[in-house]
Amino acid sequence: MVNLNDDTLDSIFSALADGTRRQVLADLERGTASVSELARPHAMSLPAFMKHLRVLEDAGLIARAKDGRVVSCTLSPEPMRAASDWLARYEKFWNGQLDSLARYLYHDEEIHPWQPEPAPTTPPSSSGSHGASPPPSTASGTPGRTRKR
Repeated sequence: MVNLNDDTLDSIFSALADGTRRQVLADLERGTASVSELARPHAMSLPAFMKHLRVLEDAGLIARAKDGRVVSCTLSPEPMRAASDWLARYEKFWNGQLDSLARYLYHDEEIHPWQPEPAPTTPPSSSGSHGASPPPSTASGTPGRTRKR
């Protein structure tokens, strides 16, 4: 296992944080590819794409080699493996925590079995849908004040 310091891990996770860079790594799983082959599926300028390659190279995730005018990239799996090992330590921790939670919930269910709550009873509504309602009043109220002219 490669022993990585915090700065190296930071650069690896920073490089993996972008979808374009993750796609480049996925493309390189099939083998070495030229920069133009890698850039083709991405809707960006070549200089912008080169910046992504630079981040991957600085993190140690890819290696670039030039043969004449063609620059090829190759996947470097060691930093990814080291980052995966670092994550695996926390996976063990969280699996232990989740197992402990599952045991607690199972024990709690044994002591206090779940009972569905009874459906709430609603009082009859006065909306008129459950029987006859009195007809609306047709009488007008008492006459109001009149205006002097």
